[in-house]
This record gives sequence, structure tokens and C-alpha cells, in this order.
Amino acid sequence: MKANKKKIIVLVAMIVLLVATGCLNYFLNLKKVDDVNADEDTPTFFETFRADRVATREQEIKLLDEIIAAATTEEAVAAAEAQKLALAAAMETELLLEGLIKATGHQDCVVTISSNSVNVVVKDSDLTQEEAAQILNIIVTETEFTPPDVTIIPYV
Repeated sequence: MKANKKKIIVLVAMIVLLVATGCLNYFLNLKKVDDVNADEDTPTFFETFRADRVATREQEIKLLDEIIAAATTEEAVAAAEAQKLALAAAMETELLLEGLIKATGHQDCVVTISSNSVNVVVKDSDLTQEEAAQILNIIVTETEFTPPDVTIIPYV
């Protein structure tokens, strides 16, 4: 019984570390973006967002791999593997949606998918209702989400 408690404590500690790492990464990158001069070599919002997303996901995958390696119960391994598969599926869907939205003529965009919503940030200062409807149609067609679950944000 003590071994199971130790495993649970280790699992919870790893999850807490993952969340802390993500928050730390976010705040450090936020400060870094504020400190950078606005010259031509400065990464755009979209480049910075993608880099942060990749770094955070790499940390998540590493943590899940550690949980899978350290876990001795089949339930813990199965849960970590399911999270890893869900993360991979979300990454693939985000990439697909970003490509389809860019194919409609938008210069750039980023898509994030959570368990209950989809957020789309589009590089377009004057996004029309028709363009927003077109983006919404892509999201609803390619995913299981409904229109109330989708947020489209124009970014200048």
C-alpha cells in the first residue's frame, strides 16, 4: 500500500512540476518579449507563440514519458499514454487547421485546441464576418467542436 502512495505522490509531483515549468516558461518569455526592441529581427507574435507551444509540449511529452517509465501500475501507464496520444492528436489537428486557414488567404494564424474549446488567432486587422464564418466552417468541419466552442481573434 505504501508503494502505491509513493507512486501517486511522484505522479502528482511530476504534474505539478510540469505546470510550474509551463508557467515559468510563459512568464519568462513574456518578459523577454517586453525587453526586446521592436526592430525587424524581432520574432512576431506568431513565431513566439509557436516556439512557446513547441517548448511546452516537448516538456509535457518528456514528463509523460517519465511517468510511463516510472509507473508500475497499468492504470498510471494507460492514463499517461492516453494523455500523450491526445496531445499528439491535438498537435496534428492544430497543424491541419492552421494550414487550411492560411490556404484561405490569411497571412498567418495559430490554433490551440483544449478539451472543450478551439481558439484561433488570425493575422488580420479587419477580419470580416464572411472570413470569420469561413474559419468557423473549417473548424466545425474538421473537428467535433460546435460553433459556441470556437473563438476567433483577429490580431494586428
